Amino acid sequence: MAQTPDVKKYDKKFLIGLLEQMALIRRFEEKAAQQYGLRKIGGFCHIYIGQEAVATGAVSAVDLAKDYVLTAYRDHGHALAVGMDPKSVMAELYGKKTGCSRAKGGSMHMFDASKNFLGGNGIVGAHIPVSTGVGLKIKYREEDGVVLCFFGDGAIHQGSFHESLNMAGVWKLPVVYICENNQYGMGTDYRRVSAEPDLWKLAGSYKMPGTFADGMNALDVHEKVKTAVERARSDSQPSLIEARTYRYMGHSMSDPAKYRTKEELMEQKEQDPIIILQKQMNEADMLTDDEYKEIDDKAKETVKEAIDFAENSEEPEIDSLYEDVLA
Repeated sequence: MAQTPDVKKYDKKFLIGLLEQMALIRRFEEKAAQQYGLRKIGGFCHIYIGQEAVATGAVSAVDLAKDYVLTAYRDHGHALAVGMDPKSVMAELYGKKTGCSRAKGGSMHMFDASKNFLGGNGIVGAHIPVSTGVGLKIKYREEDGVVLCFFGDGAIHQGSFHESLNMAGVWKLPVVYICENNQYGMGTDYRRVSAEPDLWKLAGSYKMPGTFADGMNALDVHEKVKTAVERARSDSQPSLIEARTYRYMGHSMSDPAKYRTKEELMEQKEQDPIIILQKQMNEADMLTDDEYKEIDDKAKETVKEAIDFAENSEEPEIDSLYEDVLA
């Protein structure tokens, strides 16, 4: 297990920001799941509860004025972590015209070019080459940016992963590949399908640095990603980080997660990333229970406003089906 960074070396404002982001993602996802059950949301829906520390810790290490973020289908948390308006994210889930993708993307295709957040991709592993291409764009144009590419352990055995990392290794592209290892590729334990269970070690095949992070600890994720980002920015050196985390819900809303025991789930919930940071700050006299309650209440109110906005937004016009169609 990774060594936990000392919380006292961080500014309180920074730590509060991490807690606010994780609380917002947690409350947003709880309500998204609830609204899905009420059939307010249709289609596929993959909830991020349990993995909040990965997106929050990683995004806190980049500058979205010049850096880019791409991810896969479990993308609500990343969208909120980059600062997208929760209203536009919830409206997209509802299929309303005020959604960030104008109701054409749904749960798996959150997108906001103004924040350099290039999705949200519904095909397993398909965005890894896209992320690599963004890295090539940065290097070709001699820009100062870095790409964060998030994907799950189910994607790491796809050919697109290996082809992309080989290309990034050969061309020295400024991409940080972040594997969110939540232990299960849909319902399959990753150890059953991985010849090398330490996924970060795959970096060695492509002559790039690799490491793992405690994906339940936002500060450890922040530190590991910060180091990789600095290396990518200064030396145009790609990296692979395995963030070891755990999702508390099924793969999707249709998955009852019967492939794991209740005891395993309860044990993992004792490693809740929000409680970990809250406890660290409590013990360092940097947070009171009242201050955390205020953070949580604010998150709940923001999500309520997002739901009200989505509920009251208009449905898209039928003719809009034919807009933005390029081929």
